[in-house]
Amino acid sequence: MPTESLKRIMMVEDEPDIRSVAELALEAIGGFELIACESGQQALEQIVDSRPQLIILDVMMPGMDGPETLKAIRSLPEYAETPAVFITAKVQSDEVRSYLALGAAGVIPKPFDPLTLADQIREIWNEARAIG
Repeated sequence: MPTESLKRIMMVEDEPDIRSVAELALEAIGGFELIACESGQQALEQIVDSRPQLIILDVMMPGMDGPETLKAIRSLPEYAETPAVFITAKVQSDEVRSYLALGAAGVIPKPFDPLTLADQIREIWNEARAIG
């Protein structure tokens, strides 16, 4: 059975500079369609119309943080199984374990390398598809 290829990614990141770098890395280098949101609330408002195949979440955001946003997204039946990746500077082993326990398919440390970000995302996507 051929695996579906990853095309549409939603990124939820409150820092405009990081969103810009990720946009460049994922669209120009990776060839993905990126839906960039600056908050968990905005992500929830846009998720149904944008239909992302994978979601990248910053852990620390004002208002609704990444784990809270993931929980809210998981409550939507059509997104209960959508692979999610946390992107964070908080990457101690216990922190990473807690993100994975929340149902994340992977964790990417900040600062990330824009030249390899798309490949990291593809690798996590392929692993999530192989398991799921």
